[in-house]
Amino acid sequence: MHLLRKSQDRGYADHGWLKSFHSFSFAGYHDPRFMGWGNLRVINEDRVAAGMGFGKHGHRNMEIISYVLSGELAHQDSMGNIKGIPPGDVQRMSAGTGVTHSEFNHAKDQTTHFLQIWIEPNTLEIEPSYEQKSIPAVNKQGKLCLVASPDGQDNSVSITADAKMYAGLFEENQSAKLPLDASRKAYVHLIRGTLVVNGQTLHDGDALLIHDEKELTLSQGKNAEVLVFDLAP
Repeated sequence: MHLLRKSQDRGYADHGWLKSFHSFSFAGYHDPRFMGWGNLRVINEDRVAAGMGFGKHGHRNMEIISYVLSGELAHQDSMGNIKGIPPGDVQRMSAGTGVTHSEFNHAKDQTTHFLQIWIEPNTLEIEPSYEQKSIPAVNKQGKLCLVASPDGQDNSVSITADAKMYAGLFEENQSAKLPLDASRKAYVHLIRGTLVVNGQTLHDGDALLIHDEKELTLSQGKNAEVLVFDLAP
């Protein structure tokens, strides 16, 4: 079974310097039907104006993943990390017992476009930690590349959560299949382009909430970039 979540049905906030689409209830956007899916709690598609950003703020007991699409995100945190996150990198921060950080776009003439993803951890009050890895486009072309997992498998970033996150790039003659455990949940978020997922056509920003299915099939992509999550029930 699956449910199509259209891009235009997401929550939206325009703060001037920040334009953000919310796949699930977040801040001033609340929809009791979309409070999360499995242990996936947040997918915010953020566009940060040049020279602007998120000031220092705190998180606790959450696995936070940043996936930059264009521009560059400047990260600084209370663990001492000062990093730039370019497109193609996956950044993971385990907030655990508590961490503060800031995120800025220091470019003078370019918007930074990225996805902010929160996954609920399976162990609380761990020591905060940070990890960042570059995932070459060739590793994602025509396939689902594992980019986050509980054990850091296949050079993915490691998360303290019962979840896996895959990224893929697809054109018309490319396809991929992913076995699913029907007792778990899956979530497909199409970042851009068009893609057919289990017979359902997705467009930019659309998502598919999946449960009680044994396989995921992706095909007929056109300039498609997609994230796939294998999630706890």
